[in-house]
Amino acid sequence: MGDSKTSRVLLRVFTALVVVFLFAPIVVMIIFSFNDPAGRQNITWQGFTFKNYLDIWSRPQITGPMVTSLAIAAISTVLATTFGTMIALALSRYEFRGRGALNLLIFIPMAAPEIILGASLLTMWISIGVPRGFLTILIAHVMFNISYVIVTLRPRLVGFNRHLEEAGMDLYANERQTFWRVTFPIIFPGILAAGLLAFALSIDDYVITLFSAGRTVTFPLWVFGASRVGIPPEVNVLGTLIFLVAIAFIAVQLWSQRQAADERRMIAAATAPSTP
Repeated sequence: MGDSKTSRVLLRVFTALVVVFLFAPIVVMIIFSFNDPAGRQNITWQGFTFKNYLDIWSRPQITGPMVTSLAIAAISTVLATTFGTMIALALSRYEFRGRGALNLLIFIPMAAPEIILGASLLTMWISIGVPRGFLTILIAHVMFNISYVIVTLRPRLVGFNRHLEEAGMDLYANERQTFWRVTFPIIFPGILAAGLLAFALSIDDYVITLFSAGRTVTFPLWVFGASRVGIPPEVNVLGTLIFLVAIAFIAVQLWSQRQAADERRMIAAATAPSTP
């Protein structure tokens, strides 16, 4: 009995330490987004201020790369999620020649070191004479994000009940109507999770972006360059805002999943046979 109680206490302490380890950098980032440093170095606390949040868009040398990163992340997320969803549907539902090889190939961008992928992309851009910039970064991000979308979405498709689609077709719905009214709402939580992961990976990427950027500067590239002379507090402001937006998306997803679960329970309760 005593050993069991000690184990539970140790487990709780270990869990608390892990949570502190994971979230301590985020807490520091949020705190120092309100710092009012005297110079470039935002590493010592010197005073509380809201000025960093009010003046964030008045510094184009910071917000310009951030806007570029957001644009690349948004476009690459839409493209990667769209193509990844179609590939995941094909792999989980159809038998075709090369299916086994394709299942293996989708893991290569995830397993290969980023610096190898970046160097390979740089070689390809130079070989075919494509000038590096916004478009090459976008193509690179779509390339490595598709694999993550497929891997995230496939478990949702494996457990999908195909009888629901057959029921929709029995009610005179064609294939397009069945997909948008039956299939898509059911797999949408998986698509949303895959899209959020693709967006996070895109806006955070540094190594592959460095090899494909040319003269285009994204936010991670700018932060790395600025860290050699001092990081202004606006960097922490942008990081805090991105973190809050991500938390909002996660909260919405959890709420939608809970609503869907409640609806399924209500339908199951309403259709359950009553006992005499």
